[in-house]
Amino acid sequence: MCSRYTLTSPHEAVRAHFRYLNEAVFPPRYNIAPSQPVAIVRNTPKHEREMALVRWGLIPAWVKDPREFKMLINARSESAADKPSFRAAVRHKRCLVPADGFYEWTGSIGAKRPHLIRQRDRGPMALAAIYENWMGADGSEIETMAILTTAANGTMSVLHDRMPVIIPPEQFELWLDCRPGTTVEIAHLLAPAPDELLDIVEVSRKLNNSRNEGPEVQEPAVAAPTLL
Repeated sequence: MCSRYTLTSPHEAVRAHFRYLNEAVFPPRYNIAPSQPVAIVRNTPKHEREMALVRWGLIPAWVKDPREFKMLINARSESAADKPSFRAAVRHKRCLVPADGFYEWTGSIGAKRPHLIRQRDRGPMALAAIYENWMGADGSEIETMAILTTAANGTMSVLHDRMPVIIPPEQFELWLDCRPGTTVEIAHLLAPAPDELLDIVEVSRKLNNSRNEGPEVQEPAVAAPTLL
């Protein structure tokens, strides 16, 4: 499960990491939530990388009325290629979601404790995702995305049994190459990230409210030690 993430790295660092060609300037975002506009990196028809804005919460192209469809924020990587909601996008519309951390919760309802999961080097990370284009009869268009998840690695297993798929930079080209026949080639990319890649810190419960969007949501929780 991945229902919140963060992207606060300078846009120059993000562009250098993902190597997209278009100019994209964006403010730091500490509490990105479903239904919000989010940045993705994808290949253009000319096989050049671009950053684009889409809505988080995938709507398949076959949906008649998106107002009556529950948006899909995650897709299980083990079965996405076989699911009607995801299979076309897995084959033809793979993308990367730039992030520098994501969140997971522990505790019971009413006492949820948020945790920030980041790379140990504090650099940007690429979450595997798929996107779709929905077009209405009136010509309206909505671009949306869902983040792919996999089984939790050892580090994440203290919080949850699932985690986002993280694509390493050397595999960006393979993941984004959606030419026919590439679906089998990407299967090995859907594994859990190495245990040593990430660390975890409990952060402020201010994060629980998606309207709180400032850096204070990432302040370490009082008397909460860093995990692992």
